[in-house]
Amino acid sequence: MGQAVLTCAAAVWAYMTAWFLAALALKDNSLADLAWGPGFCLAAALTLFLKGGFAARQILVSTLVLVWGFRLALHILVRKRGLGEDFRYAQWRLKWGRFFVVRSYIQVFMLQGIFLLVISLPVVRVNSAAQGPLGIIDVVGAAIWLSGFAFETVADRQLAVFKGDRANQGRIMTSGLWRYSRHPNYFGEAAMWWGLFVFALDSPAGWLTVASPVLITVLLVWVSGVPLLERKYRGRTDFEAYARRTSVFVPWFPKSRDR
Repeated sequence: MGQAVLTCAAAVWAYMTAWFLAALALKDNSLADLAWGPGFCLAAALTLFLKGGFAARQILVSTLVLVWGFRLALHILVRKRGLGEDFRYAQWRLKWGRFFVVRSYIQVFMLQGIFLLVISLPVVRVNSAAQGPLGIIDVVGAAIWLSGFAFETVADRQLAVFKGDRANQGRIMTSGLWRYSRHPNYFGEAAMWWGLFVFALDSPAGWLTVASPVLITVLLVWVSGVPLLERKYRGRTDFEAYARRTSVFVPWFPKSRDR
């Protein structure tokens, strides 16, 4: 697996550097978001074709990553069309001043590349090890992955429709899956990687890839996902009321009244 990880590391470095240069040219660091999903597709395809034996589990896991990665990239591309740089990156552009270029390369693109490499470990492990026939563990992994994919896809679609209605301008999405979680799309993404980790458990030392779902969950809940988005709405009475009655991440029934 070590050689597979090194191969992926070199490819991810070149990939993220190319996106960094494009972001400099277009003055839009939010291209890093667009690069996220396809970066995993690169890791999956690279390890499948260079290291894999095209076993059923390898093809299945790689296909799941490809489906997720390209769907996410298309969703982000449609969402950001005509909007320019995302507000989070725009704030960093102002904050970093003359160190903007260096910090962008290291803190946005290279750091994201490191995260990408760690989170892709389950598919790298599956594709770089000999695999037996599919079994019950694969059924469990697929069920978890499909549940997560459904959550992310439906939540993204519901939010897109909500924002597309001018009557909702300035309002907060609180219906559909968003009634049960303030970030159902993030929950779905984390669940998918927990599912891919389950697939890896049938490979030698596959349990070590638990770093993947743990990292993506930590990033989404405590680092770059929930905190950065919710900071934008902090202090709004409508959001505070929504936050008091709605689970922050794992979907659950809302509280019947504010407390």
